[in-house]
Amino acid sequence: MFFGTSFFFWLIAALGTLLLPWHMQQDGLTLPGLMAFGREEAEASSALWQAIAFGRFWFWPVIAGLALALPGALPGMARARRADFLLWGGGLALVAIIVQGLAIGIQGWSWPGLNALFGELEDRQFGIGLGGSLAAVGSLILLTDGLALRGYFKGDRFVSGSVGVLVASIILFTAWPVGTVLSEMFTPRGDLGVAAAMADRLFDRKIWGLGCVTSPVNCGVFWNTLLLATSTATAATMLGLCFALIVTRSQFPAKRALRMLTVLPIITPPFVIGLGLILIFGRSGVVNQLVEAMFGVELGRWIYGFNGVWLAQVFSFTPTAFLVLIGVVEGISPAMEEASQTLRASKMRTFRAVSLPLMLPGIANAWLVVFVESLADFGNPIVLGGSFGVLSTEIFFAVVGAQQDFGRAAVLAAIMLVVALSAFVIQRVIVGKRSYVSMTGKGDVGLPTPLPGPVRTVAYLVALPWAVLTIIVYTMALAGAFVRVWGRDWTPTLIHFQRAFALEWSPSGDIIFSGGAWHSLVTTVQLAAIAAPITASLGLLAAWVLTRQRFAGRTALEFALMLTFAVPGTVIGVAYILTFNLPPLEITGTAVILIACFVFRNLPVGVRSGVAAMSQLDKSLDEAAITLRASTFRTLTTVVLPLLKPAIVTALVYSFVRAMTTVSAVIFLVSAEYEMATVFIINRVINGDYGLAIAYCAVLIVLMMAVIGLINLVVGRRQLGRRSAAAPTGAIA
Repeated sequence: MFFGTSFFFWLIAALGTLLLPWHMQQDGLTLPGLMAFGREEAEASSALWQAIAFGRFWFWPVIAGLALALPGALPGMARARRADFLLWGGGLALVAIIVQGLAIGIQGWSWPGLNALFGELEDRQFGIGLGGSLAAVGSLILLTDGLALRGYFKGDRFVSGSVGVLVASIILFTAWPVGTVLSEMFTPRGDLGVAAAMADRLFDRKIWGLGCVTSPVNCGVFWNTLLLATSTATAATMLGLCFALIVTRSQFPAKRALRMLTVLPIITPPFVIGLGLILIFGRSGVVNQLVEAMFGVELGRWIYGFNGVWLAQVFSFTPTAFLVLIGVVEGISPAMEEASQTLRASKMRTFRAVSLPLMLPGIANAWLVVFVESLADFGNPIVLGGSFGVLSTEIFFAVVGAQQDFGRAAVLAAIMLVVALSAFVIQRVIVGKRSYVSMTGKGDVGLPTPLPGPVRTVAYLVALPWAVLTIIVYTMALAGAFVRVWGRDWTPTLIHFQRAFALEWSPSGDIIFSGGAWHSLVTTVQLAAIAAPITASLGLLAAWVLTRQRFAGRTALEFALMLTFAVPGTVIGVAYILTFNLPPLEITGTAVILIACFVFRNLPVGVRSGVAAMSQLDKSLDEAAITLRASTFRTLTTVVLPLLKPAIVTALVYSFVRAMTTVSAVIFLVSAEYEMATVFIINRVINGDYGLAIAYCAVLIVLMMAVIGLINLVVGRRQLGRRSAAAPTGAIA
């Protein structure tokens, strides 16, 4: 089995090197051009043909590496010798691919001195395409197979391959772009040298100022961001926990509706929440007008600034906390709670001493995710912040404003990363190394313990008013789709939906999608549908690796998985442009860069929800399956994954809807061919066409609610062998 798998990936690498075009298709070059004879068609050829026909010697080390790895991929050789062949062969091929990709730029050699050593290149070089990608993936797996044969990762090929794929993915699509942006810190400015310019940017009073302590002015953006992120994370986590407890542990009659209402903000396109809050609490909002009419008091513009941004962020990020916590609350074993009550503990003491501690990993993970999301949030501060500046908006203005100072943006992004790292460390200290296992291989048919009276009352008092406020905000915001002119002519109409999603029939009977929004909608759905399963798969695989495996660098990998979450979307967009606009990965303007941005921007939620859920699973489940001679891969797919269905739903739902609704990162990455729905909406808002924008938002919300229902239906519910709360209390399973 091991040999067959290694040989399969050797064939993949050989196919990419010997037959398929190495570079991307560019300038009319076609993929079948494997036997190109013209210099202008060299880029459409395989690596082998380019080396033979065009003298591109840098491909020979790749070919040599694959030839060296072949004996190790075949049976009939001692384990240690196979490991040597795979390690040296796969490693040589992978290093050669990386070096030639970085050394050769779009205009020739990128590194100084290579022109003198090898001569100037006459041909334009393009990004690595299908052949190069397959060769790199195959070589990577051959290398990890060799590590497994050498005894690393307990000799498990699947574990070593998983770690290799995760590390390579994070380096390629997270560390490299972020490093490219951060390197801008070391650029001079004006007459200042590198060190002086960096110090001037880092110790700017606009970042660290504490003038708000002694006078009515704003503090520095660092303190504003820290206060906002801490307040938002605490409030959203508390709200998410209250909603999760009501949905799973109470007899509330409208649980299904409450659950859908809870996740509604996460499927909301940009600016809808902010617009709804302005219409309710703004200077001319409903609440302000009522208070002024009844009490003669003008509330003013209190919604702009910290208050409004905090309120909007809590609306936006409570669903994230709820999605992380719902699976954790459901996973608590009723047997432990029943054992506590058997020992004559009250319901309140059981909740405080048993249930709540078992929820701690989920609470800590939810808090961390929301904290980092608040750090990186751009949309809410830009709409409601007013003079209240935060790090994300300062980075945006440093990049696209009159400053055009990428060095300042890099310094601010570095500060944000330090804050995120600090939150990550604090979360690990709080959770500690204690066991939170509540699902084992034993039968568990207990009933979930109802919430104690005081806890249920607090949950209702916190969650239900928030649910009512959510309904009001969305009612006010979405009303604009059904009136002629927002704020002036309130005549009911459906004209905005017709302009966006009109359908016509040709004389032959074919349907013509004549509405202006169809192209962006179809493109967005397609890309989101591709990115969602990739995000969920990588996220849950990473969670499994982080919780079930021990290897050097595991903590560094865990933090690296949070990197793109800690960096604002605007910075990620700029980083991807700077990194992927030139070889070796020249993917700017393609669907690939959008999908990569979606996957690695949303990956942390899948990781954290998976880690929270995995911490409840007893490792004896895995060990029992392996004892019965099941492979690691089979154990993961047949034992672990069925118990992680809430985490799977969380990862799929979050990744899909975030891909549908994100704007800050993709606004730099879209092209005429790949226009995203959010960019279309923002352009309509800029032009003052609120009716069409809100109509589009309403359609997206309905569409995403349908997709969420479909995801829940396809994934299904986790079967834990527990009785239903409606079962007769005397029944014995």
